[in-house]
Amino acid sequence: MRTLAVGTEKGAYLLSREPDWKLVGPLFPGWKATAFGRAPDGTYLAGLASNWFGASIHRSPDLIEWEQVAAGPAFAEGSDRKLNQIWTFSRNGGVLYAGVDEAGLFRSDDNGLTWEPMPALNDHPTRKGWYPGAGGLCAHQILHDGDRMWVGISAVGVFRSEDGGESFERVDAGVPPTVGPEEDETTAEGWCVHGLTADPNDPNRIWRQDHRGVYRTTDGGDHWERIEQGLPANFGFAIGRDHGSGNLFVVPLEADTNRLPVDGHLASYRSTNNGDTWERSGQGWPDAQQFTGVLRKALTLDQKGGVAFGTTGGTVYLSDDIGDSWSALPYSFPRIFALTDL
Repeated sequence: MRTLAVGTEKGAYLLSREPDWKLVGPLFPGWKATAFGRAPDGTYLAGLASNWFGASIHRSPDLIEWEQVAAGPAFAEGSDRKLNQIWTFSRNGGVLYAGVDEAGLFRSDDNGLTWEPMPALNDHPTRKGWYPGAGGLCAHQILHDGDRMWVGISAVGVFRSEDGGESFERVDAGVPPTVGPEEDETTAEGWCVHGLTADPNDPNRIWRQDHRGVYRTTDGGDHWERIEQGLPANFGFAIGRDHGSGNLFVVPLEADTNRLPVDGHLASYRSTNNGDTWERSGQGWPDAQQFTGVLRKALTLDQKGGVAFGTTGGTVYLSDDIGDSWSALPYSFPRIFALTDL
């Protein structure tokens, strides 16, 4: 990894390897930095949020000079929905997408300068039954395969489109629903997906870290199966895949109220066999107890063997060898929301 963008509760930070790590920041002081990405033309993107001013997107050609997008994602005037946060950016060919809170999907055809809502998801027939998880009602994960698209929404579930976003269906069979507001699973309408990652060579094979466990599908989401052998807990937020090796990574946490490392032992777990089994990933994790967690967007992979996690305690852990060894970078940040290899 050469450049890491660290999004925190109190601004953004850039870490560059030159060859030692060099820190730039904080950028956007007074704002939460919640998402980073690249537009199709290479422009850098940052999603920011404020408890007072709402959400915004900033663009930069060089990570030095930033300019706020004037026509960012927005719900229709008069809508009872509020744009609280940009959760994720994703690009597919020349189209750029943003997933937001309150859960919605927007697209840009001009590298993020202007944005249009995607009504097939934003106004889905099941919308009246959507409700937030502890992290809000958020569209936080977008996967692509040509005209096919998968969107993960907490605490709602996974939606799939076969036609470039003109229509969506929910695909959660095999995953038990998260308990709804009435504390009755028979009436719950929400499946609280926390993270998704897919095999680019077989996009129908998707792995899912859910509120209720870790799952895999081989048919694009029509059916899901549990894959938790070897994990000390099945709850967690982050999940990612190194596509060269096929290694999968999660960070198990005690479910559900504590959301802390099991027995205080922070570590990533890795699967080298597509999720059939898991084991603690490599060496270098702290021996001392760590009462901190890893949030859903605080995992990044460079697809060259580099893997990094950011914790709610402000530490970044890095591996350059696909999880065989880990080290903590010599910085202590505010609570980390997002970590992105740029």
